[in-house]
Amino acid sequence: MENANFLEEVKAWPTRTRDYVNELKLEMRRVSWPSRKQVESTTVVVIFTVFAFAAFFAVVDAILNGSVTRLYKALTH
Repeated sequence: MENANFLEEVKAWPTRTRDYVNELKLEMRRVSWPSRKQVESTTVVVIFTVFAFAAFFAVVDAILNGSVTRLYKALTH
């Protein structure tokens, strides 16, 4: 019985694959693609945000590192 189900699934694979590709093509036609200007402007925003967060975390890391170092020195001496 298992072999029959397996064979049916194997036989249906080309049809399911073709249906999937056709649905994918249809969906890709419905996508509203951004203009080049929109992509460039959002890329600039993302890059700026990444650098801003990197700077923020660098400052927080430096503060926490200094605090933990001072606490460690105070407790070990």
